[in-house]
Amino acid sequence: MDLDPPSPPLVATPAVTPTFTTPVATPPRAIPWLLIAIAFAIGLAVMALAAHYYVRWSSAAQPVAATGPLAPGALAPNAVTPAPAPPGTTIDALSARENELGGRLAVLESRTVAVDEDARAAAGNAGRAEALLIAFSTRRMLDRGQPLGYLEDQLRVRFGARQPVAVGAILQAARTPVTLEDLRAGLDGVAPLLATGAANDGWLASFRREMGSLIVIRHAGTPSMLPNDRLARAHRALDAGQVEAALAEVAHMPGAASADAWIKAARSYVGARQALDLLETAAVQGQASRP
Repeated sequence: MDLDPPSPPLVATPAVTPTFTTPVATPPRAIPWLLIAIAFAIGLAVMALAAHYYVRWSSAAQPVAATGPLAPGALAPNAVTPAPAPPGTTIDALSARENELGGRLAVLESRTVAVDEDARAAAGNAGRAEALLIAFSTRRMLDRGQPLGYLEDQLRVRFGARQPVAVGAILQAARTPVTLEDLRAGLDGVAPLLATGAANDGWLASFRREMGSLIVIRHAGTPSMLPNDRLARAHRALDAGQVEAALAEVAHMPGAASADAWIKAARSYVGARQALDLLETAAVQGQASRP
């Protein structure tokens, strides 16, 4: 009988531990900027083409209006009806409105001119009134024989430039004021000398004058030239405030030389009043200066 050959003896071998190697990742390559720019440009082009074709597709989708003639008053399909114009916006209405505004402006301009003229006239009247008030106040102060005070400056300012002589006469008379009462009293004081003139001519000349005045021949209706009659007329003239007439009578009397002081006072009185008349006339005519 055949026997199987014996098995080789088992030899113990050491265990081998498997080793695993981790692969090293390769770093990715950087994308070139040129490719990014190309891709961006392609995207823009695609967007532009899409927008273009979208607009064409939208316009093609809308219905086309008929091109044939329309009936009068009919509206084309899909035509937008214009909104009605507000009233007053037509050319004729605007022209009428412009003409109306022009007329109103002309009226306003005329009123402005009238107001300006009225204002100037009022200012002129106010200046005349002030000048007249100053002249009247000056006359009242002179009639009362009182000093002028502040009126002296006002006279110089208002009338000094155009009426210097009149202003000087008034100021001179105001320094030695003379009233009607002063003139009446002065005339009573010199009356005996005015009638006879004895103080200057002597008794013989006065006697001859008295004898010559016993018989007087004159035309009817003419005033008497006798000294007593002249003196009576001078008194009546003073009572009426007519100093100039009284002065004329006294100046022709026989004793006029003995009444020299009275004559000077009467002339000062008359000159001041004549100057006041000139100032009042200048004030009324607007010839007074403004302060």
